[in-house]
Amino acid sequence: MKIDFAKGLGLVPVVIQDNNTLQVLMVGYMNEEAFEKTGIEKKVTFFSRSKNRLWTKGETSGNFLNVIEIQSDCDSDSVLIKVDPEGPVCHTGSTSCFGDETAKGFIYQLEHIINQRIENDASDSYTNKLYKKGINKVAQKVGEEAVELIIEAKDDDIDLFKNEAADLLYHLLILLKSKGINLADIEEVLKSRHK
Repeated sequence: MKIDFAKGLGLVPVVIQDNNTLQVLMVGYMNEEAFEKTGIEKKVTFFSRSKNRLWTKGETSGNFLNVIEIQSDCDSDSVLIKVDPEGPVCHTGSTSCFGDETAKGFIYQLEHIINQRIENDASDSYTNKLYKKGINKVAQKVGEEAVELIIEAKDDDIDLFKNEAADLLYHLLILLKSKGINLADIEEVLKSRHK
Protein backbone atom coordinates (compact mmCIF):
# COMPACT_ATOMS: atom_id res chain seq x y z
CA MET A 1 0.00 0.00 0.00
CA LYS A 2 1.47 3.33 -1.08
CA ILE A 3 0.42 6.35 1.00
CA ASP A 4 0.98 9.92 -0.24
CA PHE A 5 2.62 11.58 2.78
CA ALA A 6 3.86 14.55 0.71
CA LYS A 7 0.39 16.00 0.20
CA GLY A 8 -0.07 16.61 3.94
CA LEU A 9 3.48 17.84 4.56
CA GLY A 10 4.59 14.45 5.84
CA LEU A 11 1.42 13.55 7.78
CA VAL A 12 -1.80 11.78 6.87
CA PRO A 13 -5.02 11.63 8.91
CA VAL A 14 -5.87 8.19 10.28
CA VAL A 15 -9.38 7.12 11.25
CA ILE A 16 -9.52 4.35 13.85
CA GLN A 17 -12.60 2.12 13.71
CA ASP A 18 -13.65 -0.79 15.94
CA ASN A 19 -13.47 -3.90 13.76
CA ASN A 20 -16.50 -5.50 15.45
CA THR A 21 -18.92 -2.63 16.00
CA LEU A 22 -17.61 -0.35 13.21
CA GLN A 23 -17.82 2.59 15.64
CA VAL A 24 -15.29 5.34 14.90
CA LEU A 25 -13.01 5.46 17.93
CA MET A 26 -10.59 8.28 17.21
CA VAL A 27 -8.62 10.20 14.60
CA GLY A 28 -4.88 10.74 14.67
CA TYR A 29 -1.98 11.44 12.33
CA MET A 30 0.84 9.29 11.01
CA ASN A 31 4.07 10.04 9.30
CA GLU A 32 5.74 7.38 7.17
CA GLU A 33 7.71 5.98 10.12
CA ALA A 34 4.56 5.61 12.28
CA PHE A 35 2.74 3.94 9.38
CA GLU A 36 5.56 1.43 8.86
CA LYS A 37 5.84 0.69 12.59
CA THR A 38 2.07 0.12 12.78
CA GLY A 39 2.24 -2.33 9.88
CA ILE A 40 5.12 -4.27 11.42
CA GLU A 41 4.03 -4.36 15.07
CA LYS A 42 0.26 -4.57 14.43
CA LYS A 43 -0.33 -1.97 17.15
CA VAL A 44 -1.36 1.53 16.08
CA THR A 45 1.42 4.10 16.34
CA PHE A 46 0.74 7.77 15.59
CA PHE A 47 2.93 10.77 15.12
CA SER A 48 2.09 13.06 18.03
CA ARG A 49 2.06 16.66 16.81
CA SER A 50 2.13 18.01 20.38
CA LYS A 51 5.02 15.76 21.52
CA ASN A 52 6.73 15.83 18.12
CA ARG A 53 7.49 12.11 18.29
CA LEU A 54 6.06 8.67 17.56
CA TRP A 55 3.42 7.58 20.05
CA THR A 56 2.01 4.06 20.27
CA LYS A 57 -1.57 4.24 21.54
CA GLY A 58 -1.58 2.34 24.84
CA GLU A 59 2.10 2.79 25.65
CA THR A 60 1.20 4.26 29.05
CA SER A 61 -2.42 3.13 29.57
CA GLY A 62 -2.11 -0.42 28.23
CA ASN A 63 -5.12 0.28 25.99
CA PHE A 64 -3.44 -0.77 22.76
CA LEU A 65 -5.18 -0.71 19.38
CA ASN A 66 -4.50 -4.09 17.77
CA VAL A 67 -4.56 -3.80 13.98
CA ILE A 68 -7.00 -5.99 12.08
CA GLU A 69 -7.01 -4.23 8.70
CA ILE A 70 -5.46 -1.16 7.08
CA GLN A 71 -7.02 0.64 4.11
CA SER A 72 -6.20 3.84 2.28
CA ASP A 73 -8.72 6.14 0.66
CA CYS A 74 -9.07 6.60 -3.11
CA ASP A 75 -6.45 9.39 -3.16
CA SER A 76 -3.99 7.51 -0.93
CA ASP A 77 -3.76 10.49 1.41
CA SER A 78 -5.73 9.23 4.40
CA VAL A 79 -5.94 5.90 6.19
CA LEU A 80 -8.64 3.80 7.84
CA ILE A 81 -7.46 1.26 10.41
CA LYS A 82 -9.87 -1.32 11.81
CA VAL A 83 -8.77 -2.41 15.27
CA ASP A 84 -9.52 -4.65 18.20
CA PRO A 85 -9.12 -2.20 21.10
CA GLU A 86 -7.77 -3.30 24.48
CA GLY A 87 -10.00 -1.14 26.67
CA PRO A 88 -11.29 2.42 26.37
CA VAL A 89 -9.76 4.47 23.57
CA CYS A 90 -10.33 8.02 24.80
CA HIS A 91 -8.19 9.52 27.56
CA THR A 92 -11.49 10.37 29.33
CA GLY A 93 -12.21 6.64 29.75
CA SER A 94 -14.86 6.61 27.02
CA THR A 95 -14.99 3.91 24.37
CA SER A 96 -14.62 6.55 21.66
CA CYS A 97 -13.20 10.05 21.46
CA PHE A 98 -16.50 10.94 19.77
CA GLY A 99 -18.65 9.99 22.76
CA ASP A 100 -19.84 6.94 24.57
CA GLU A 101 -20.28 3.51 23.10
CA THR A 102 -23.46 3.12 21.11
CA ALA A 103 -25.66 0.04 20.84
CA LYS A 104 -25.46 0.20 17.06
CA GLY A 105 -23.07 -2.48 15.89
CA PHE A 106 -23.04 -4.24 19.29
CA ILE A 107 -24.37 -7.39 17.66
CA TYR A 108 -20.93 -7.90 16.11
CA GLN A 109 -19.28 -7.50 19.48
CA LEU A 110 -21.76 -10.01 20.88
CA GLU A 111 -20.92 -12.42 18.06
CA HIS A 112 -17.25 -12.02 19.00
CA ILE A 113 -18.02 -12.70 22.69
CA ILE A 114 -20.06 -15.80 21.79
CA ASN A 115 -17.21 -17.09 19.62
CA GLN A 116 -14.68 -16.49 22.41
CA ARG A 117 -16.76 -18.33 25.01
CA ILE A 118 -17.12 -21.32 22.71
CA GLU A 119 -13.53 -21.35 21.46
CA ASN A 120 -12.14 -20.90 25.00
CA ASP A 121 -14.48 -23.65 26.28
CA ALA A 122 -15.74 -21.38 29.09
CA SER A 123 -17.17 -23.93 31.53
CA ASP A 124 -19.41 -21.46 33.37
CA SER A 125 -20.88 -20.00 30.16
CA TYR A 126 -24.52 -20.67 29.22
CA THR A 127 -23.50 -20.01 25.62
CA ASN A 128 -20.81 -22.69 25.66
CA LYS A 129 -23.01 -25.19 27.50
CA LEU A 130 -25.80 -24.80 24.93
CA TYR A 131 -23.35 -25.03 22.04
CA LYS A 132 -21.88 -28.26 23.43
CA LYS A 133 -25.35 -29.86 23.46
CA GLY A 134 -25.23 -29.89 19.68
CA ILE A 135 -27.01 -28.33 16.77
CA ASN A 136 -30.38 -29.98 17.47
CA LYS A 137 -30.62 -28.37 20.92
CA VAL A 138 -29.40 -25.01 19.61
CA ALA A 139 -31.93 -25.09 16.75
CA GLN A 140 -34.69 -26.10 19.18
CA LYS A 141 -33.85 -23.11 21.38
CA VAL A 142 -34.02 -20.77 18.36
CA GLY A 143 -37.45 -22.21 17.57
CA GLU A 144 -38.65 -21.68 21.14
CA GLU A 145 -37.44 -18.08 21.10
CA ALA A 146 -39.14 -17.45 17.74
CA VAL A 147 -42.45 -18.72 19.12
CA GLU A 148 -42.09 -16.54 22.23
CA LEU A 149 -41.42 -13.52 20.01
CA ILE A 150 -44.53 -14.23 17.94
CA ILE A 151 -46.64 -14.49 21.11
CA GLU A 152 -45.27 -11.18 22.42
CA ALA A 153 -45.90 -9.54 19.03
CA LYS A 154 -49.64 -10.08 19.55
CA ASP A 155 -49.59 -8.28 22.92
CA ASP A 156 -48.99 -4.63 23.75
CA ASP A 157 -45.93 -4.90 26.02
CA ILE A 158 -43.18 -3.45 23.84
CA ASP A 159 -40.47 -4.12 26.45
CA LEU A 160 -41.29 -7.84 26.55
CA PHE A 161 -41.36 -7.89 22.75
CA LYS A 162 -37.90 -6.27 22.55
CA ASN A 163 -36.52 -8.73 25.10
CA GLU A 164 -37.86 -11.71 23.17
CA ALA A 165 -36.42 -10.29 19.94
CA ALA A 166 -33.04 -9.94 21.70
CA ASP A 167 -33.27 -13.55 22.94
CA LEU A 168 -33.99 -14.75 19.41
CA LEU A 169 -31.05 -12.85 17.93
CA TYR A 170 -28.72 -14.08 20.67
CA HIS A 171 -29.66 -17.72 20.10
CA LEU A 172 -29.50 -17.26 16.33
CA LEU A 173 -25.87 -16.17 16.73
CA ILE A 174 -25.14 -19.43 18.55
CA LEU A 175 -26.88 -21.37 15.76
CA LEU A 176 -24.83 -19.54 13.13
CA LYS A 177 -21.65 -20.46 15.04
CA SER A 178 -22.85 -24.07 15.16
CA LYS A 179 -23.16 -24.03 11.37
CA GLY A 180 -19.73 -22.43 10.93
CA ILE A 181 -21.00 -19.16 9.49
CA ASN A 182 -21.22 -15.61 10.79
CA LEU A 183 -23.27 -12.45 10.49
CA ALA A 184 -21.12 -11.14 7.65
CA ASP A 185 -22.08 -14.23 5.62
CA ILE A 186 -25.76 -13.45 6.17
CA GLU A 187 -25.20 -9.81 5.28
CA GLU A 188 -23.65 -10.90 1.99
CA VAL A 189 -26.81 -12.89 1.18
CA LEU A 190 -29.01 -9.91 2.02
CA LYS A 191 -26.81 -7.57 0.00
CA SER A 192 -26.91 -9.89 -3.01
CA ARG A 193 -30.72 -9.76 -2.90
CA HIS A 194 -30.78 -5.96 -2.91
CA LYS A 195 -31.56 -4.50 -6.31
